[in-house]
Amino acid sequence: MSFDLRTFLATLPNLPGVYRMIGADEAVLYVGKARDLKKRVSSYFNKSGLSPRIQLMVAKIARVDISVTRTEAEALLLENNLIKSLSPRYNILFRDDKSYPYLMISGHAAPRLAYYRGTQDKKSRYFGPYPNAWAVRETVNLVQRVFRLRTCEDSVFANRSRPCLLYQIKRCSGPCVNAISPAAYAADVKRAVLFLEGKEDELLQDLTARMQAAAEKLEFELAAAYRNQIQNIAKVREQQVIEGGSERDADIIAAVSERGVWCVALAMVRGGRHLGDRHFFPKNTEEVSGPEVQEAFIEQHYQDKPIPPRVILNQPLDAAALGELLSTQAGRKVRVIHNPQGESKVWLAMAEKGAQVAVMQQQAQSASQEARLTALREVLDMPGLNRIECFDISHTMGEATVASCVVYDQGKMQNSEYRRYNIGGITPGDDYAAMREALTRRYRKLQESGEGDGKRPDLVLIDGGLGQLNVAKEVMAELGASDIDLIGVAKGPERKAGLEELVFTDNRVRQLRPDDPALHLIQTIRDEAHRFAITGHRARRGKARTHSTLEDVPGIGPARRKILLERFGGLQGVAGASVETLAQVPGISRELAQRIYDTLH
Repeated sequence: MSFDLRTFLATLPNLPGVYRMIGADEAVLYVGKARDLKKRVSSYFNKSGLSPRIQLMVAKIARVDISVTRTEAEALLLENNLIKSLSPRYNILFRDDKSYPYLMISGHAAPRLAYYRGTQDKKSRYFGPYPNAWAVRETVNLVQRVFRLRTCEDSVFANRSRPCLLYQIKRCSGPCVNAISPAAYAADVKRAVLFLEGKEDELLQDLTARMQAAAEKLEFELAAAYRNQIQNIAKVREQQVIEGGSERDADIIAAVSERGVWCVALAMVRGGRHLGDRHFFPKNTEEVSGPEVQEAFIEQHYQDKPIPPRVILNQPLDAAALGELLSTQAGRKVRVIHNPQGESKVWLAMAEKGAQVAVMQQQAQSASQEARLTALREVLDMPGLNRIECFDISHTMGEATVASCVVYDQGKMQNSEYRRYNIGGITPGDDYAAMREALTRRYRKLQESGEGDGKRPDLVLIDGGLGQLNVAKEVMAELGASDIDLIGVAKGPERKAGLEELVFTDNRVRQLRPDDPALHLIQTIRDEAHRFAITGHRARRGKARTHSTLEDVPGIGPARRKILLERFGGLQGVAGASVETLAQVPGISRELAQRIYDTLH
């Protein structure tokens, strides 16, 4: 250690802050937070019985940098920012960059029920967060079925002349055509809010009273509708509700190790209802304990996620200290519970079981991927094969050509390294020119910088036959990258899955058995390249067509375009309107209506 350790430890303050363990090569080994920097940092050098992992880290420390903060909560925020930016080797790392979706009830006169992800406004109400999109849509379907709230876009809602199919199948009460009075619809919205807030007792009392009143007035059809709502709500409550009194929002966190792999299960309960689970697999977990994994998850997860009133854990952490820290972050009381009782104990056990299953599934998938990669290495005689990149071209009659590049590495598809290339300046439909441009743009950077837009691949797959492969061969030769292996994946004589042909640069063609694991891996990578290309192409084509139809019409600016789209419910509605109908729109003269009609037809 190059600095005076004794002097350094003696001068450390008894204040909250963040410390950074720096190695001899200036790499950050570890980032930690402390309520008392002097006690926490000194413990690494004064304590015996440190784990082998921590002992190894301490042996590599060349110096320690500190940053003093006003509170432990500030230290936690700084710590997580540094962990995200530096990815230290000895920190347990969780990656969860996705925002969580919510269910929204909009602030309109006739509120809309919708899936929502993004910045929230004050006019609407939001419920969640939910662990995934599927959980939100399941809840939307349930609320639709019970309370019959609208889910249509505002442009559709404003231009309906008759109720849609959802009204016919009793999934919407038809506020768009006044099939329900504003007061009755508002009452349904209020009941839906009570349900989503977990206030089923209050909701059931209200519905029961309304059912009895309707029966007394001999309005038996209305009474039956209330009865069906009561039964549906009771069924959901019976299946999903947990205890909790006024604290019916909780996160249940279970850290589980199976066969040397750690998994953290997050079960989210809102309004007393279990919304679903999410599983996380941390990095850098060699020789770590359950409390360390769980504490790292809590500290990293709640930096930008809402904190519920209760956090239930399966690992023995300092609940009081952690609760105090989370309360400071949330700005209200947060209870951290270890060893819960009652229903919460059952839910915690289920979360642990889910984590165990997730670990086994991941290991089974990894084993399958490893078997496929091993088979492909043998087939191609490439024992060092690890990283594979695959290219595909997508267009419609030459329109909006898009090339895709997907990456397979470390035994799985690396979504964050995928790239799309919008192709222009070529003859429409010239796949060879499109492939040439995509490969040149991809690998020119790699050759110029040595790193470029990703790592150097061991193998490049080209979706196509000998023609596309020869283009790729020429491009690689021009760029000085002929050492990268190239293989074309042709569809075969009958263009059926399982009959693909592998085309090599020496003009050899080889067909693998349909059940060959090596072929399955190639198909997986090729299909992913195709999916990624076609979704990019459709988005580009849709944007181009929308732009060319309205935005390029002389006399149509943003204001008139907005009026037209809202009046007719979208571009397709505008295209279907006659000149006379278009001319009835405020601000649209007959001459301009004719110009719009001619452009769209």
